[in-house]
Amino acid sequence: MIDALVITGTYLAQHARGEADPDGSLSVLTSTFFDPFEEVIRSEHTFNGWFTEAHIRNAIGAIAGMLKREQLVKWMQQYPDLPVDPAGRKTIGVIMAGNIPLVGFHDMLSVIMSGHSFLGKLSSKDDHLLKQVAGIICAVEPRFGKRISFTDEYLRDADAVIATGSDNSARHFSYYFKNTPHILRRNRNGITILSGDESDEELLLLGKDIFTYFGLGCRNVTKIYLPDHFDVTRLLRLYEEWAGLTEHHKYNNNLDYHRTIFLMKRIPFLDNGLVLFKEDVSIASPVGVVYYEKYSELNRLKKQIKGQSEQVQCVVSTIKEIENAIPPGTTQEPRLWDYADGVDTMEFLKRLTD
Repeated sequence: MIDALVITGTYLAQHARGEADPDGSLSVLTSTFFDPFEEVIRSEHTFNGWFTEAHIRNAIGAIAGMLKREQLVKWMQQYPDLPVDPAGRKTIGVIMAGNIPLVGFHDMLSVIMSGHSFLGKLSSKDDHLLKQVAGIICAVEPRFGKRISFTDEYLRDADAVIATGSDNSARHFSYYFKNTPHILRRNRNGITILSGDESDEELLLLGKDIFTYFGLGCRNVTKIYLPDHFDVTRLLRLYEEWAGLTEHHKYNNNLDYHRTIFLMKRIPFLDNGLVLFKEDVSIASPVGVVYYEKYSELNRLKKQIKGQSEQVQCVVSTIKEIENAIPPGTTQEPRLWDYADGVDTMEFLKRLTD
Protein backbone atom coordinates (compact mmCIF):
# COMPACT_ATOMS: atom_id res chain seq x y z
CA MET A 1 0.00 0.00 0.00
CA ILE A 2 2.80 2.39 0.84
CA ASP A 3 4.53 1.70 -2.48
CA ALA A 4 1.33 2.56 -4.35
CA LEU A 5 0.82 5.78 -2.43
CA VAL A 6 4.41 6.89 -2.95
CA ILE A 7 3.94 6.45 -6.69
CA THR A 8 0.66 8.37 -6.49
CA GLY A 9 2.36 11.22 -4.63
CA THR A 10 5.16 11.40 -7.18
CA TYR A 11 2.62 11.55 -9.98
CA LEU A 12 0.45 14.19 -8.24
CA ALA A 13 3.48 16.46 -7.85
CA GLN A 14 3.21 17.04 -11.60
CA HIS A 15 -0.23 18.60 -11.16
CA ALA A 16 1.02 20.69 -8.27
CA ARG A 17 3.57 22.13 -10.69
CA GLY A 18 1.19 22.13 -13.66
CA GLU A 19 3.87 20.47 -15.77
CA ALA A 20 3.81 16.93 -17.13
CA ASP A 21 6.87 14.69 -17.32
CA PRO A 22 5.84 12.53 -20.28
CA ASP A 23 9.15 10.68 -20.48
CA GLY A 24 9.54 10.00 -16.77
CA SER A 25 9.11 6.73 -14.89
CA LEU A 26 5.37 7.39 -14.58
CA SER A 27 4.81 7.99 -18.29
CA VAL A 28 1.92 5.51 -18.49
CA LEU A 29 0.05 7.28 -15.67
CA THR A 30 0.87 10.65 -17.16
CA SER A 31 -0.36 9.74 -20.64
CA THR A 32 -3.61 8.38 -19.20
CA PHE A 33 -4.53 10.84 -16.46
CA PHE A 34 -2.63 14.09 -16.86
CA ASP A 35 -4.70 15.93 -19.49
CA PRO A 36 -8.14 14.94 -18.09
CA PHE A 37 -7.13 15.92 -14.55
CA GLU A 38 -5.65 19.19 -15.77
CA GLU A 39 -8.96 20.00 -17.42
CA VAL A 40 -10.76 19.42 -14.11
CA ILE A 41 -8.24 21.60 -12.26
CA ARG A 42 -8.61 24.47 -14.73
CA SER A 43 -12.41 24.32 -14.89
CA GLU A 44 -13.30 23.65 -11.25
CA HIS A 45 -13.84 27.35 -10.53
CA THR A 46 -16.97 27.19 -12.69
CA PHE A 47 -18.52 24.82 -10.13
CA ASN A 48 -17.12 26.48 -7.02
CA GLY A 49 -16.00 30.07 -7.38
CA TRP A 50 -13.74 29.81 -4.32
CA PHE A 51 -11.64 27.04 -5.92
CA THR A 52 -9.00 28.87 -7.90
CA GLU A 53 -6.50 26.94 -9.97
CA ALA A 54 -3.66 28.11 -7.73
CA HIS A 55 -5.43 26.89 -4.59
CA ILE A 56 -6.22 23.51 -6.14
CA ARG A 57 -2.59 23.04 -7.10
CA ASN A 58 -1.58 24.08 -3.60
CA ALA A 59 -3.87 21.39 -2.12
CA ILE A 60 -2.52 18.76 -4.50
CA GLY A 61 1.03 19.75 -3.54
CA ALA A 62 0.18 19.31 0.14
CA ILE A 63 -1.13 15.81 -0.60
CA ALA A 64 1.98 14.96 -2.61
CA GLY A 65 3.98 16.06 0.42
CA MET A 66 2.02 13.65 2.63
CA LEU A 67 2.67 10.73 0.32
CA LYS A 68 6.38 10.51 0.97
CA ARG A 69 7.70 7.11 1.98
CA GLU A 70 9.29 8.27 5.22
CA GLN A 71 6.08 10.05 6.24
CA LEU A 72 3.86 7.06 5.46
CA VAL A 73 6.16 4.62 7.24
CA LYS A 74 6.45 6.81 10.34
CA TRP A 75 2.66 7.20 10.43
CA MET A 76 1.81 3.54 10.06
CA GLN A 77 4.46 2.44 12.57
CA GLN A 78 2.27 4.01 15.24
CA TYR A 79 -0.43 1.41 14.47
CA PRO A 80 1.13 -2.07 14.42
CA ASP A 81 -2.34 -3.69 14.46
CA LEU A 82 -3.27 -2.07 11.15
CA PRO A 83 -4.32 -2.79 8.49
CA VAL A 84 -7.18 -4.88 9.84
CA ASP A 85 -7.69 -8.46 8.75
CA PRO A 86 -10.08 -8.63 5.74
CA ALA A 87 -12.48 -10.69 7.85
CA GLY A 88 -12.91 -7.71 10.18
CA ARG A 89 -13.22 -5.12 7.42
CA LYS A 90 -15.96 -2.50 7.89
CA THR A 91 -17.54 0.02 5.55
CA ILE A 92 -16.71 3.51 6.74
CA GLY A 93 -18.99 6.26 5.51
CA VAL A 94 -17.26 9.62 5.22
CA ILE A 95 -19.29 12.81 4.84
CA MET A 96 -16.95 15.47 3.52
CA ALA A 97 -16.84 19.22 3.73
CA GLY A 98 -16.28 21.43 0.69
CA ASN A 99 -14.67 24.50 2.19
CA ILE A 100 -11.26 24.01 0.56
CA PRO A 101 -10.11 21.74 -2.28
CA LEU A 102 -9.62 18.05 -1.46
CA VAL A 103 -10.22 18.64 2.25
CA GLY A 104 -11.47 15.05 2.66
CA PHE A 105 -8.36 13.34 1.28
CA HIS A 106 -6.86 12.52 4.68
CA ASP A 107 -10.02 10.74 5.79
CA MET A 108 -10.06 8.63 2.64
CA LEU A 109 -6.38 7.84 3.08
CA SER A 110 -6.89 6.86 6.72
CA VAL A 111 -9.75 4.51 5.88
CA ILE A 112 -7.95 2.64 3.11
CA MET A 113 -4.68 2.43 5.05
CA SER A 114 -6.56 1.02 8.04
CA GLY A 115 -7.75 -1.84 5.85
CA HIS A 116 -11.41 -0.84 5.91
CA SER A 117 -13.57 0.12 2.92
CA PHE A 118 -14.19 3.78 2.13
CA LEU A 119 -17.65 5.02 1.14
CA GLY A 120 -17.45 8.74 0.47
CA LYS A 121 -20.27 11.26 0.30
CA LEU A 122 -18.77 14.34 -1.26
CA SER A 123 -19.87 17.90 -0.74
CA SER A 124 -21.63 19.42 -3.74
CA LYS A 125 -18.99 22.16 -3.46
CA ASP A 126 -16.15 19.71 -4.13
CA ASP A 127 -17.38 16.58 -5.88
CA HIS A 128 -14.85 16.21 -8.71
CA LEU A 129 -11.31 16.47 -7.41
CA LEU A 130 -11.22 13.59 -4.94
CA LYS A 131 -12.72 11.21 -7.51
CA GLN A 132 -9.84 12.07 -9.81
CA VAL A 133 -7.27 11.35 -7.10
CA ALA A 134 -9.05 8.11 -6.13
CA GLY A 135 -8.98 7.00 -9.76
CA ILE A 136 -5.24 7.50 -9.90
CA ILE A 137 -4.69 5.57 -6.65
CA CYS A 138 -6.78 2.67 -7.98
CA ALA A 139 -4.88 2.68 -11.28
CA VAL A 140 -1.61 2.37 -9.40
CA GLU A 141 -2.95 -0.36 -7.09
CA PRO A 142 -6.15 -1.98 -8.46
CA ARG A 143 -6.84 -3.71 -5.14
CA PHE A 144 -7.68 -0.31 -3.69
CA GLY A 145 -10.49 -0.12 -6.23
CA LYS A 146 -12.42 -2.76 -4.31
CA ARG A 147 -12.33 -0.59 -1.20
CA ILE A 148 -12.98 2.92 -2.55
CA SER A 149 -16.44 4.02 -3.62
CA PHE A 150 -18.63 7.12 -3.60
CA THR A 151 -22.34 7.65 -3.11
CA ASP A 152 -24.95 10.39 -3.32
CA GLU A 153 -27.17 8.58 -0.85
CA TYR A 154 -27.30 9.07 2.90
CA LEU A 155 -24.98 6.62 4.67
CA ARG A 156 -27.62 4.31 6.10
CA ASP A 157 -25.64 1.10 5.72
CA ALA A 158 -22.24 2.29 6.90
CA ASP A 159 -20.71 0.43 9.85
CA ALA A 160 -19.14 3.67 11.11
CA VAL A 161 -19.20 7.31 10.06
CA ILE A 162 -16.74 10.20 9.91
CA ALA A 163 -18.54 13.47 9.24
CA THR A 164 -17.24 17.01 8.88
CA GLY A 165 -19.48 20.04 8.76
CA SER A 166 -20.77 23.12 10.50
CA ASP A 167 -21.93 23.22 14.11
CA ASN A 168 -25.51 22.96 12.87
CA SER A 169 -24.88 19.94 10.67
CA ALA A 170 -22.91 18.28 13.48
CA ARG A 171 -26.00 18.43 15.69
CA HIS A 172 -27.97 16.76 12.92
CA PHE A 173 -25.29 14.11 12.43
CA SER A 174 -25.15 13.50 16.16
CA TYR A 175 -28.84 12.60 16.20
CA TYR A 176 -28.90 10.62 12.97
CA PHE A 177 -25.79 8.55 13.74
CA LYS A 178 -26.33 8.22 17.49
CA ASN A 179 -26.34 4.43 17.23
CA THR A 180 -23.41 4.24 14.81
CA PRO A 181 -19.75 4.57 15.83
CA HIS A 182 -18.73 8.00 14.65
CA ILE A 183 -16.36 10.94 14.57
CA LEU A 184 -18.20 14.24 14.17
CA ARG A 185 -16.26 17.42 13.46
CA ARG A 186 -17.51 20.94 14.02
CA ASN A 187 -16.31 24.47 13.25
CA ARG A 188 -12.75 25.18 14.32
CA ASN A 189 -10.11 27.70 13.35
CA GLY A 190 -6.41 28.36 13.66
CA ILE A 191 -5.01 30.98 16.01
CA THR A 192 -1.61 32.56 16.41
CA ILE A 193 0.15 33.92 19.48
CA LEU A 194 2.82 36.49 18.75
CA SER A 195 5.62 37.41 21.11
CA GLY A 196 6.46 40.66 19.37
CA ASP A 197 9.97 39.44 18.54
CA GLU A 198 9.02 37.82 15.23
CA SER A 199 10.96 38.82 12.14
CA ASP A 200 9.25 40.25 9.08
CA GLU A 201 9.96 36.92 7.36
CA GLU A 202 8.09 34.99 10.07
CA LEU A 203 5.16 37.38 9.93
CA LEU A 204 5.03 37.09 6.15
CA LEU A 205 4.90 33.30 6.53
CA LEU A 206 2.00 33.80 8.92
CA GLY A 207 0.27 35.53 6.02
CA LYS A 208 0.13 32.13 4.27
CA ASP A 209 -1.73 30.74 7.28
CA ILE A 210 -4.22 33.60 7.15
CA PHE A 211 -4.83 34.06 3.42
CA THR A 212 -4.33 30.69 1.71
CA TYR A 213 -7.72 29.40 0.49
CA PHE A 214 -9.09 32.88 1.30
CA GLY A 215 -9.08 31.87 4.99
CA LEU A 216 -11.84 29.28 4.48
CA GLY A 217 -10.00 26.26 5.93
CA CYS A 218 -10.38 25.04 9.49
CA ARG A 219 -6.60 25.39 9.86
CA ASN A 220 -6.53 28.97 8.60
CA VAL A 221 -5.59 31.55 11.22
CA THR A 222 -8.58 33.78 11.96
CA LYS A 223 -7.45 35.20 15.31
CA ILE A 224 -4.16 36.81 16.35
CA TYR A 225 -3.11 37.37 19.96
CA LEU A 226 -0.72 40.30 20.27
CA PRO A 227 1.38 41.50 23.20
CA ASP A 228 0.30 44.91 24.49
CA HIS A 229 3.28 46.69 22.98
CA PHE A 230 2.81 45.23 19.46
CA ASP A 231 1.88 47.69 16.70
CA VAL A 232 -0.80 45.91 14.66
CA THR A 233 -0.28 48.28 11.71
CA ARG A 234 3.01 46.43 11.13
CA LEU A 235 0.96 43.44 9.97
CA LEU A 236 -1.21 45.60 7.75
CA ARG A 237 1.86 46.96 5.99
CA LEU A 238 3.43 43.53 5.53
CA TYR A 239 0.27 41.92 4.19
CA GLU A 240 -0.13 44.42 1.39
CA GLU A 241 1.74 41.84 -0.69
CA TRP A 242 -1.49 39.80 -0.73
CA ALA A 243 -3.29 42.60 -2.58
CA GLY A 244 -4.12 40.18 -5.40
CA LEU A 245 -6.85 38.69 -3.21
CA THR A 246 -9.11 41.62 -4.01
CA GLU A 247 -9.09 40.62 -7.69
CA HIS A 248 -11.23 37.65 -6.70
CA HIS A 249 -14.84 38.81 -6.81
CA LYS A 250 -16.13 36.58 -4.00
CA TYR A 251 -13.38 37.66 -1.62
CA ASN A 252 -13.76 41.30 -2.60
CA ASN A 253 -17.55 41.16 -2.10
CA ASN A 254 -17.03 39.83 1.43
CA LEU A 255 -14.46 42.52 2.14
CA ASP A 256 -16.78 45.28 0.94
CA TYR A 257 -19.74 43.86 2.85
CA HIS A 258 -17.98 43.73 6.21
CA ARG A 259 -16.34 47.11 5.67
CA THR A 260 -19.80 48.59 5.07
CA ILE A 261 -21.28 46.89 8.13
CA PHE A 262 -18.47 48.12 10.37
CA LEU A 263 -18.82 51.66 9.05
CA MET A 264 -22.60 51.70 9.43
CA LYS A 265 -22.40 50.40 13.00
CA ARG A 266 -19.40 52.62 13.78
CA ILE A 267 -17.32 49.61 14.79
CA PRO A 268 -13.59 50.46 14.93
CA PHE A 269 -11.38 48.55 12.49
CA LEU A 270 -8.15 48.85 10.57
CA ASP A 271 -8.08 48.56 6.78
CA ASN A 272 -5.21 48.24 4.33
CA GLY A 273 -7.44 47.70 1.30
CA LEU A 274 -7.28 43.90 1.27
CA VAL A 275 -8.13 42.79 4.82
CA LEU A 276 -9.87 44.30 7.82
CA PHE A 277 -8.33 43.92 11.29
CA LYS A 278 -10.87 44.15 14.10
CA GLU A 279 -10.22 43.86 17.82
CA ASP A 280 -12.55 41.11 19.03
CA VAL A 281 -12.61 38.35 21.67
CA SER A 282 -14.12 35.84 19.22
CA ILE A 283 -11.96 33.30 17.41
CA ALA A 284 -13.80 32.66 14.13
CA SER A 285 -13.75 35.70 11.87
CA PRO A 286 -15.58 36.11 8.54
CA VAL A 287 -13.84 36.07 5.17
CA GLY A 288 -11.91 39.29 4.65
CA VAL A 289 -11.61 39.98 8.38
CA VAL A 290 -8.96 39.01 10.93
CA TYR A 291 -9.69 39.35 14.63
CA TYR A 292 -6.98 40.35 17.06
CA GLU A 293 -6.76 40.61 20.82
CA LYS A 294 -3.99 42.00 23.00
CA TYR A 295 -2.56 40.26 26.04
CA SER A 296 -0.29 41.32 28.88
CA GLU A 297 0.51 38.00 30.55
CA LEU A 298 1.28 34.83 28.60
CA ASN A 299 0.28 32.36 31.32
CA ARG A 300 -3.12 33.99 31.67
CA LEU A 301 -3.56 33.84 27.90
CA LYS A 302 -2.65 30.15 27.86
CA LYS A 303 -5.39 29.44 30.42
CA GLN A 304 -7.85 31.48 28.37
CA ILE A 305 -7.06 29.53 25.21
CA LYS A 306 -7.28 26.22 27.04
CA GLY A 307 -10.84 27.13 27.96
CA GLN A 308 -11.59 27.72 24.27
CA SER A 309 -9.84 24.57 23.03
CA GLU A 310 -12.94 23.19 21.31
CA GLN A 311 -12.87 26.16 18.95
CA VAL A 312 -9.18 25.83 18.08
CA GLN A 313 -7.83 23.56 15.36
CA CYS A 314 -4.17 24.54 15.57
CA VAL A 315 -1.93 27.12 17.21
CA VAL A 316 0.80 28.99 15.34
CA SER A 317 3.59 30.47 17.43
CA THR A 318 7.35 30.75 17.79
CA ILE A 319 7.02 30.99 21.59
CA LYS A 320 8.58 27.88 23.15
CA GLU A 321 6.17 27.89 26.10
CA ILE A 322 3.20 27.28 23.80
CA GLU A 323 2.57 23.53 23.73
CA ASN A 324 2.07 21.83 20.34
CA ALA A 325 2.54 25.09 18.47
CA ILE A 326 3.52 24.90 14.83
CA PRO A 327 5.77 27.34 12.92
CA PRO A 328 4.32 30.15 10.81
CA GLY A 329 3.53 29.17 7.25
CA THR A 330 2.76 25.51 7.95
CA THR A 331 -0.96 25.32 8.80
CA GLN A 332 -1.92 24.10 5.33
CA GLU A 333 0.78 21.44 5.28
CA PRO A 334 -0.36 19.11 8.08
CA ARG A 335 1.51 15.91 8.76
CA LEU A 336 -0.30 12.59 8.48
CA TRP A 337 -0.61 12.38 12.26
CA ASP A 338 -1.99 15.93 12.66
CA TYR A 339 -5.58 14.80 13.10
CA ALA A 340 -8.50 17.20 12.77
CA ASP A 341 -9.99 18.21 16.13
CA GLY A 342 -7.23 16.24 17.86
CA VAL A 343 -9.13 12.96 17.37
CA ASP A 344 -6.92 10.06 16.25
CA THR A 345 -8.78 8.77 13.20
CA MET A 346 -6.63 5.65 12.88
CA GLU A 347 -7.16 4.69 16.52
CA PHE A 348 -10.92 5.06 15.98
CA LEU A 349 -10.75 2.84 12.90
CA LYS A 350 -8.67 0.25 14.72
CA ARG A 351 -11.15 0.03 17.62
CA LEU A 352 -13.97 -0.92 15.26
CA THR A 353 -12.64 -4.47 15.17
CA ASP A 354 -11.98 -4.81 18.92
